[in-house]
Amino acid sequence: MAILVTGGAGYIGGTVARSFLSRGEEVVVLDDFSKSLPASVPEGCAFYEGRSDNGELIAKIAKEHEISACLHFAAFIEAGESVKDPYKYFYNNTASSLGLFHALMDAGVKKIVFSSTAAVYGEPKYTPIDEEHPKNPTNPYGLSKLFTEKILETFSASYGIRYAALRYFNACGSDGTGNGEDHHPETHLIPLVLQTAQGIRKQIFIFGDDYPTPDGTCVRDYIHVSDLASAHLAAYDYLMSGSPSVSLNLGNGSGFSVKEVIETARKITGHPIPAETVQRRPGDPSVLVASSEKAGKILGWKPERRSLDEMVASAWEWHKNNPNGYGA
Repeated sequence: MAILVTGGAGYIGGTVARSFLSRGEEVVVLDDFSKSLPASVPEGCAFYEGRSDNGELIAKIAKEHEISACLHFAAFIEAGESVKDPYKYFYNNTASSLGLFHALMDAGVKKIVFSSTAAVYGEPKYTPIDEEHPKNPTNPYGLSKLFTEKILETFSASYGIRYAALRYFNACGSDGTGNGEDHHPETHLIPLVLQTAQGIRKQIFIFGDDYPTPDGTCVRDYIHVSDLASAHLAAYDYLMSGSPSVSLNLGNGSGFSVKEVIETARKITGHPIPAETVQRRPGDPSVLVASSEKAGKILGWKPERRSLDEMVASAWEWHKNNPNGYGA
């Protein structure tokens, strides 16, 4: 049996694909390189280039490989861009997922692990955020993921698909196997800060310092990418055991502010990292911190790399060794 990983040349998808390969699974990666590069395709996988909503291509993959389940990562992830261009996000993230799910059903694949996001919750009513928290996304990116979750929910009830929707908080770090965070364009805080330390960027921008948080900057729950990978393995095993559909948070359980991340990076790298405070970005909640108790109970999962120092240090090691990311 093979595992289909859409977006498997990306940061999280690639890390998860490598984790499955390391335990001897057959992995098939599908990616269109819209947000990744060929150099980031995991070694040892079967690879197909194309979009995840290409029904003919999905049928071909299913014919050439005995697909047991699909891990669906392919998506655009920039919240700010989604506010400026919501159509792009609803088409690529939601409509394309609908096409993928239909093609998977035609191919007889009815187990899906879906890469969702904490952005489905919007501005928190309370923290830590559990899975029962109201879902009111503050940007089209979060909406596009929530709509996709709803599609899976109805498909599960009507067609017998079983899924695990995993709502990530802020993925970060490197797994130590040569895989790191290299988005085009880069919008995530830790790699942006580390690129500033490298001199690739002149300064880091802090988008608002007047939030209702201890130091006025946004607080986020950072989760090491290796911990995310172990959760995906557990979710796959959960579905393969015949267990029912489920939606789960994946987070560290504690939050770090933008200023804390910058100060930690200064300590780890030994560089000053100039920072400038500018206006808030639209659609940015002030605090996002997860409760992952449900994932612990259902999957037996818990994050092992919870220190911000450890997360930043592992990312810094990758960035030092790969100053141009996966390509010039």
